[in-house]
Amino acid sequence: MKLRPLGDKVVLKQLEAEETTKSGIILAAKAQEKPQEAEVIAVGPGGVIDGKEVKMQVKVGEKVIYQKYAGTEVKLGDEEFIIVKQSDIVAVVEK
Repeated sequence: MKLRPLGDKVVLKQLEAEETTKSGIILAAKAQEKPQEAEVIAVGPGGVIDGKEVKMQVKVGEKVIYQKYAGTEVKLGDEEFIIVKQSDIVAVVEK
């Protein structure tokens, strides 16, 4: 199965949470904060949304940072995804 987002929506796959701190302390699963960094899995077509032209600015495969409480969590098979509006993405991570 595949997710195909509509309009200005973007499907993200959240990156794994850090299990240890920089000083080497191992964190319990409950103490791990969900990362706000994710990989773009699929991008909607954009178009006219609420009367405004929306051009998609992210591409599949890019790593992005999104707003903390944004989106809808979806489980498809064994995988979990987050569907957000493009405007909920605050930055593209470039290396």
